Formats: sequence, C-alpha cells, structure tokens
Amino acid sequence: MDDESVGIALVVVSAIGFGTLGIFGVIAADQGLSIPTVLALRFALATALVWGVRWHRGRFRVPGRRILAIAFALGAGGYAVQSGLYFFGLEFMTAGMVGIVLYTYPAFVVCLVAVVHPDRVTPRLLGALGLSIGGVALVTGVDPAGVDPRGVVVVLGAALAYSLYIVVSQRALTTVDAETLTSFVLPSAALSFVVFGVGTDTLAMPDGAVAWGSVLAIAILATVVPVLTFFAGIEKIGASRASIISTAEPAVTVALGAAVLGEPITVVTVVGGTLVVAGVIVIQREGT
Repeated sequence: MDDESVGIALVVVSAIGFGTLGIFGVIAADQGLSIPTVLALRFALATALVWGVRWHRGRFRVPGRRILAIAFALGAGGYAVQSGLYFFGLEFMTAGMVGIVLYTYPAFVVCLVAVVHPDRVTPRLLGALGLSIGGVALVTGVDPAGVDPRGVVVVLGAALAYSLYIVVSQRALTTVDAETLTSFVLPSAALSFVVFGVGTDTLAMPDGAVAWGSVLAIAILATVVPVLTFFAGIEKIGASRASIISTAEPAVTVALGAAVLGEPITVVTVVGGTLVVAGVIVIQREGT
C-alpha cells in the first residue's frame, strides 16, 4: 500500500475507534460505574499508554511552562467538560443519537470564528451550518426515537465545549505539535475527574471482568488507538483530508449502537445524520 492508502486506512481506524466510545460508555454505565470513575480511569490509562508509545518512539518531550499551563487548561476546562457532558448525555439518549448531536461541533467552531473574524464566514459556510443544524433538528424533532430534550441540550453543551477546546488548541499548535499537546491534555483531564470524584464521593474501582473490560476498551480502543492513528494519518494525507474522512465516526456509532445495543435506526435518523455529516464536510473543505 502507498502512503495515501495507509493514511486513509489509519484515519478510518481512528474514526471507528472514536465511534465505539458511546457503546462502551453505555456498557460501563450498565455495570454501575460512575462518570468520574470511568473518565478518571480513561484518561489516566490513556496517559500512561500514550506516554509509553511516544517514549518508545523517541518523541516524548516536556514542553515549556506556558504550553504546560495551556495543556492543563485545555484538559481540565475543555476536554474534561466535553467528555463529562458526552457521558452524561448517554443517560438520556442512545449512543447513536449522542454521536450525531455531538458532531455539530464544527458548526459551533464556525460561530466562534464568526465572532472574532466575521470576514472569514462565507455564504457556503453558513449553508453548511444550516445543514448541520437542520440535521439535528430533524432527528430530534421529527423522530423522537432515542431522543430526550434534556440529552440534546447536554450533548450540544459538549459540542460547544469541544469547539472551544479546538479553537484554543489551534492557537497553541502554532508553537507545539498536536501529539505533544495531547500528551499533557490527557493527564490534566484525568486529574480533574479524580478531584471531582473525590469531592463528590463517586469514585470506585470497577468490579468484575465486564466492568474492567469496558474501562480498558474506552481507554485503549476509544482513546489511545484513535488518537495515535489519527495523528499518523495526518502525517500521510494532511489534516484537511483526515478531518473529512473522520466524519465516518457518527455513522460508526449509530451502526454499532444498533448491532450491539439494539438501538433503533429509522429513515429520519439516517437522513438527519447525513445532513449533519454533509455540513461538516463542507465546513472542512471550506477551511482548506
């Protein structure tokens, strides 16, 4: 296989990995694991694995204090908030629906950019924004299967938090590479959930093979593998193409939700999800 084919395959693997997050999240919740427990272990285990891989590759470097401070803020205030709201949303909606609603985050990025740089917002971007919003409105308004209004609000909050994380990250990435930044975002996110869990007395170690299996799957299959393969894919095909290919993620979540959890898939869900993904693709192409 040539570099382009390998790059595409790596990003597809990444999308599949991220797409499993909601499935394993539901399984973990069914095992009685609290959100702080799952996410503290997710980010702690992911940190150890990512640091180990990067150390083995000779890429592990400790950045300066400024970057460390930014990484801490991104992890504790951005990624942790997004992840917490995502898992909270799973308590109200199906994993597939959560995946679709979360994928509105590029539309929020457009809105944030419009506030700071209104000249960069084109009619095409506004049209793409309308597609994504229309897709969410369709699946949550016309087809209520697996939808709870509270869940929609919660997951839209996750999408907003993720968009803020992306916007701030883009500034930091002018002075540090994405892998290094992620390596220090992960432990700060882990620490935030440890502190929150201790403060709310909601931390408890998993009990049993299924509980531990779901946590390990979240940390490895839904975090470390997709993070590393996405970065590897970017090196071969570029960030723009990788971002477009990664739009397969919500489709993976919907399909796995139906296959593994027996979640409903209707025509309206498919059409609405397609509109969301189409809007994201247009946004990504416009940004190239």
